[in-house]
Amino acid sequence: MDIVEYCGVPRYLHSDFPLGNPCGKPYDSDMQLQIIQQGLGLIEHAQQARSTERTPFTWKDDNWRADYARIDDSNREELRLRGERRRQQQANDKAAGKSRAAMISEI
Repeated sequence: MDIVEYCGVPRYLHSDFPLGNPCGKPYDSDMQLQIIQQGLGLIEHAQQARSTERTPFTWKDDNWRADYARIDDSNREELRLRGERRRQQQANDKAAGKSRAAMISEI
């Protein structure tokens, strides 16, 4: 197989984890290494279009989907206040001449 053909094969490795955790659970280096090895193996061995694999791991619990990005009466006010604080921080950073606002986790 020549390099052009090798590079042109679309492939996808799916981790069924919350957004921001594509390589596994934080601080679980064994899981992360296995996911990276699986991804590299897919790159190396995929020979047809739409080559898709799924990692064998699961998140701490399967309930993360129900809570992920959930907005309802139980959290609406908290989320509104967090948004206001974030927008104020961005405005303060801009006024201070910063080219990049602080990360949300830094606020």
